[in-house]
Amino acid sequence: MRKITNRKFSREYQDIERYEAGISLLGCEVKSIREGNIRLEEAFVKFIGGDLCLVNAEIPLYHFAPPQGYESRRSRRLLMHKSELLRIATKLRGSSGLTVVPVSCYNKGPHIKLEIALARGRRDVEKRKYDKEKDVERNEKREAKEWMRE
Repeated sequence: MRKITNRKFSREYQDIERYEAGISLLGCEVKSIREGNIRLEEAFVKFIGGDLCLVNAEIPLYHFAPPQGYESRRSRRLLMHKSELLRIATKLRGSSGLTVVPVSCYNKGPHIKLEIALARGRRDVEKRKYDKEKDVERNEKREAKEWMRE
């Protein structure tokens, strides 16, 4: 399995702190993720009943699994140490404008892990500045590549 990233994350958010969490999954979901089928672009993380949950992440049904009763966008519990959960909860309560966002999904040995970040949303001006920096960087790489060919 390759590392699956949330491509909107770096443009939309400025990360403050990153954490690694396990995900509570069904067997067919694990097989589907190992094939690279998970979408994190519209997903978010929030506290539900004292647990941190991944909400709105789409994991399509594994093609060999029976389809009855499967919901691809259900909330999935994240598995973290209680001290990490308390740290995230206090930081969310302590300052406004912070949110928890999924960054990437990967496997670590036999386990599926989710990298989440405590982040602050960017304003439109910051997004335009980020886009401009990426364009400049892309143009510099293209020019260097063309120069190397000559």
